[in-house]
Amino acid sequence: MESDNDDALATLLNSHPIFSTPSKTFTSSHDTSLELSTNTLPSFRSTNISDNGSSGRQQVMVLRDTDLILAVGKELRITSLADSKANQSHTKSYKILHTPNIQFKIDQIALNSNGKLLAVAGAFQVAVAVLPRAGYPRLVSETIDCKCIQIGQFYHGSDSAIPIAKIDWHPWGEAGSTLMVMTIDGKLREYDISVDTEEPQQVLTFVPEKKPGRSFVAEDASEREVVSFTLGKGKADWGPLTVYAIMRSGDVYSICPYMPQNASVPSAYVHSLECFISAKQEFLSQGSNSQVNKNMSILYDYQHKYISALLKQLPPGTVFPAPSRSVLMHPPTSIKAPPVRQGPFLLQPSPIMLAGSDGGDATDITYLSYSQTSESDSNGVAENLDVLLITYQDGKIDVCLDVEKIEARWQSKNASYDLPMLAVYECIDLGLVTLLSSLPSAQDSHSTLDLLEGNYPICSVDPIHNDTIYVYHAFGVHALHLRPALHNLFHALNSDGDASEFLKLSATTAVQPILSTFSIERKSSNPVIAVAIPDDVYLSYSIYVLTSAMRITSFSLNPRPESPSPKQTAGENLAPSTNRHLELLGDTPPYTSLLGTNPWTPPSVLSRSTGLPSNPRLSLPKEASQQEFMLTPDTLRYLATTVTRYSDQIQEIEMAQLGAEARAALQAQEVGRQTTKCRELLTILERLKGPRKEGSQKQIQKVEEEQRLLLKRLDRMLQLMMEKASPELSEHETKWFDELKRMKEAVIGATKYDENSLSSKIRTLEREYARLMPNLTSLVEKERRWRNKAAEENSGLGFSQVFEFGQRSNHERNRLADLEKEVTKLADKLNVTLEKPPSFQ
Repeated sequence: MESDNDDALATLLNSHPIFSTPSKTFTSSHDTSLELSTNTLPSFRSTNISDNGSSGRQQVMVLRDTDLILAVGKELRITSLADSKANQSHTKSYKILHTPNIQFKIDQIALNSNGKLLAVAGAFQVAVAVLPRAGYPRLVSETIDCKCIQIGQFYHGSDSAIPIAKIDWHPWGEAGSTLMVMTIDGKLREYDISVDTEEPQQVLTFVPEKKPGRSFVAEDASEREVVSFTLGKGKADWGPLTVYAIMRSGDVYSICPYMPQNASVPSAYVHSLECFISAKQEFLSQGSNSQVNKNMSILYDYQHKYISALLKQLPPGTVFPAPSRSVLMHPPTSIKAPPVRQGPFLLQPSPIMLAGSDGGDATDITYLSYSQTSESDSNGVAENLDVLLITYQDGKIDVCLDVEKIEARWQSKNASYDLPMLAVYECIDLGLVTLLSSLPSAQDSHSTLDLLEGNYPICSVDPIHNDTIYVYHAFGVHALHLRPALHNLFHALNSDGDASEFLKLSATTAVQPILSTFSIERKSSNPVIAVAIPDDVYLSYSIYVLTSAMRITSFSLNPRPESPSPKQTAGENLAPSTNRHLELLGDTPPYTSLLGTNPWTPPSVLSRSTGLPSNPRLSLPKEASQQEFMLTPDTLRYLATTVTRYSDQIQEIEMAQLGAEARAALQAQEVGRQTTKCRELLTILERLKGPRKEGSQKQIQKVEEEQRLLLKRLDRMLQLMMEKASPELSEHETKWFDELKRMKEAVIGATKYDENSLSSKIRTLEREYARLMPNLTSLVEKERRWRNKAAEENSGLGFSQVFEFGQRSNHERNRLADLEKEVTKLADKLNVTLEKPPSFQ
């Protein structure tokens, strides 16, 4: 079934004209960027961006619901995959977005949160296009006019400008209009498209200006070149207000706090951050008055001042714990000092180097927050584990844990802080060095390992499962499954053991190659330039991979169900029980299953939980498949390696099949044993329901009768013992019985006709009440009729006359009310229940 879905999806995308190559004029001038080889390597190096007109970062395809948006050269294309999927027999087509302001090769595109704006960036220029509405496929014209605006032409308007490292939309930008543009000189400029497209609202500097003439500092140029940035995450800390940037040398810096000039911030986050800061201040106040505590106290005061300015911007009705809602906010201006750049981060322990590699430049940084409900938390509150991924050119990926979250700090002359730290959990090897080093060098002086200089791995987070990362690079795509490692970390953090538990962590990230674009025969590769994952109910959960040769490859993915909390074993469930009626005799259980206590786990070779292929699929240009195949020693070695890998997998599958068949036979045997045991239990149950039940009921009845006789005998014995112990009444008992007699005489009377008794008084009041109530009822009825008649007769009376009649009526009403109160009080004293008196209306 999965293969059928893969074939249908591949047929739909491969035959779609939106992936057609651009015009020959454009291709001839930029064909060097389509294939990475030793001949075209100079155009891929980061030092030749101005010559190539292309930056290292490539992302030219995005999805908006069911719409696929593709950038081909200077052209923007859009098509509806839902319509193409529904009308597979019809001719597929796409629309071209007419954007005359885009006169540069597009390297990056980014879609904002509401899907209305598309940010477009080349090597030096940035523009924003307004996307058409959902009904565009019904238009007859193949070209759709779209409003397109160039951004910051003073900073990004020419080929001599500072190259662009990355563009992205801020998730908290008001109306999704906050665009962040990072240039390689370390300037992060924030543009609000709805306010001003030329001048940035804010500028963050990650690379300070050099101070000439003071001292000589041996500094590498790669330490002053930013290659990427990412935003932090969190719920009740400074994570969402933190920006991380990575240099080409691998140094990581951060700036906190940073908030867009027009931000839409959840009110619950502001309250949580305020509680977080207050708790830290209270904890610090309980410590000593050392110089370190004084410095931290000053810092916390600044943080409290910052969050207080945010609290003042909250509208009424958002007091905690009211439901959270997004509120328009602006960065506080009460603190004049700018945020300080923190870093470089210390990576502890130091990351290892890959064997056979001298180390490559850093290419990307990604921040993800993994949530999991603690097993020991009865409230079901999810805990977060924050992870930073750093990718390098040689295929190394450092998985770092953000254990010491960054806090807000501002520039100060006398302030000195320790460098922040990231805990390195593992270093992942994508196997690129092993792949290239196994090939002999070309005839020229270049080595195949030099191809890594043109490699720029980029991370793409799965929108549904954020613990799955897809890393695409010049040689293919790898899937990183962080769930086993993160789950193991959660278990170690929640365990009651000591620190030695962390030394036993053995789970690592599962690395799975899913696509290879490297040709062993030609010793070249078509870099992957885009990865997109649909997040829409009308499209199947899958992944689309696009290479520089406009070759699209798709894989259907399996949605992963949420794993339930681990269930307790039978022994854990029965141990705390206090109402068990049957106890086991001895340590041997009455029945032992052949299957054991642990559930059977299918072999990993038989399960494709993600839906991705177990072996990477080869994606080469269509021209390469049409050329004549040449058998060389390299291809023979590649075929031998591939055949060996497939043979090993076939053997593993055969062994897994034998194990599954043995398990099935064991289960069938266990079913027979359990059936026999059930028959025995049914026989015993029938015997218990038959004669034994009748005998047991007779014995129970006999025991009950004897129990009643014993209770009567017990009462007699107790009475006799009490009479022997105290044959006469005590002084207190005598007084108590005298008081009971006196109360009886007061209530019932000394004689039958005692008029001073309470019962006689109650009967007298009842007769008086019955005598008065008819007269009162008639008076009320007469007054009602009189009022109605007076209202009809006095409709023409003057104001003074009506006022006099009203006074008289009110006087009579008050008299009746006083009489009613007296009767009610008397009834309450005598504890007599009266009927509800008639209304005066």
